[in-house]
Amino acid sequence: MPAPCKPTVAVFKFSSCDGCQLQLLNMEDELLALAGAVEIANFLEARRRVLPGPYDIALVEGSVSTPHEAETIKKIRGEAKLLIAIGACATAGGIQALRNRADADEYARHVYPHPEYLHYLPKATPISAHVKVDLELYGCPVNKEEVLEAVTALLQDRKPNLPQHSVCLECKRNGTVCVMVAKGMLCLGPVTRSGCGAICPANGRGCYGCFGPQPGVDLKTLVPTLRAMEKDPREAARLLSHVSGFAPAFANAAEEILAEEKKQ
Repeated sequence: MPAPCKPTVAVFKFSSCDGCQLQLLNMEDELLALAGAVEIANFLEARRRVLPGPYDIALVEGSVSTPHEAETIKKIRGEAKLLIAIGACATAGGIQALRNRADADEYARHVYPHPEYLHYLPKATPISAHVKVDLELYGCPVNKEEVLEAVTALLQDRKPNLPQHSVCLECKRNGTVCVMVAKGMLCLGPVTRSGCGAICPANGRGCYGCFGPQPGVDLKTLVPTLRAMEKDPREAARLLSHVSGFAPAFANAAEEILAEEKKQ
């Protein structure tokens, strides 16, 4: 009697640093258990063998930054029953999206001796800007426990149990003194989705917003507080434009600050 077929999981990379894929490899013992429950059909960071689609779950890292990637993600979407975008690049454009407020052609001319050989899109965008995404897992890098919970839940046909609170609650739980109140540092913790363990405040720095805007976030309340604490003009705008800066809530708040500056 043949063994029952395992669900297939495929991991794909777009424009990124590979950090989220390394987080999957960092699962170590959990990854071995997961590999026993599913068929790893495509994961070039971990193994050479590639099985053809369709796939039950596709994990996609990175932003869509080139015409080739824009076409490839459509093919992956067509082969995947469930598509999960993992990490800040896949959910908000990530580092690549830092160029979205500038002229990419001008950057290319300054950096490369032969920019005519480059093939890139005017903007780097999240996966959801191109295809339907079933679930987004935020972070730079993504939280490996959240990836494990998401894959396990989807294989069990249940809703993943993922944290929805802000980084501030993690600071409270860790007993970390608030860097905004105690040190006057700009911090996006009150409006950022938890998942990192509040690493930056624990090390005496403000939150950079790597895990993106918390659901239902109220930036109109936080931004005036941040601006009142600025030591340099537009410091709050630069903070909001960091690794998750192309997420709509952060991007809109940064643009409002910059527009206000132009009026003055």
